Amino acid sequence: MSTLHAVLEQVSGASTKAEKIEILKRYNCMGLRDVLKGGFDDTIEFDLPKGVPPFTTNTSNEGHTPTSLEHNSVKLAYCVKGHPKSAPLKAIVRERMFLEILEGIPKDEAELVIAMKEKKLGKRYKGLTKDVVMAAFPNLMDAKLQKSSTEKKEAEAPKKDASTPAPENVTA
Repeated sequence: MSTLHAVLEQVSGASTKAEKIEILKRYNCMGLRDVLKGGFDDTIEFDLPKGVPPFTTNTSNEGHTPTSLEHNSVKLAYCVKGHPKSAPLKAIVRERMFLEILEGIPKDEAELVIAMKEKKLGKRYKGLTKDVVMAAFPNLMDAKLQKSSTEKKEAEAPKKDASTPAPENVTA
C-alpha cells in the first residue's frame, strides 16, 4: 500500500468528487480513517499545543523509516482531549508521544499529521473535503454532531458588535 500521504495526494489530483471517493474507498484502512476522522470530525479536539511542534524531521526514504503513520495512527488516541487513553497522561508525556510519532514517520506523513491536528487537511490536500470523506465513509462521523461548511464560515466570520448602535441620520 502507498503511504497515507500518497493516497491523499491521489485524492487531491482527482478531478471529480466520484473519483476522490473511489480512491478513498480503494485505500480504506484504519490508519486512513483515523486521520480523516481526526482532521474532519468536529467533535475531536487534540489536547496538544497549537501549531507545528519542534521536532526532528525524519529524512529517511519512504520504506526505510522506523515506522509508518498507518501503524502509528492508533497512538493518536492518546492525544485526543477526553479520550479514555489520554485522560491519565500528563501533558508532557502526551506531547512527547506525539513528537515520537512525528519523528518516526516520513516527513510528508508528519506534515499530514500536523495538518490533521490543526484541522487543515482540506488546505493541504486540495479537494479533500468533509463532504467527500462522509460520502466515502458514511459511518465515520456522527452527521448530527458535525457543522456544515456554511456554519463553519459563519462561525469564523468577524462578528458585528450588536451593542454599538448604528449611526443616526444627522440633518443640518
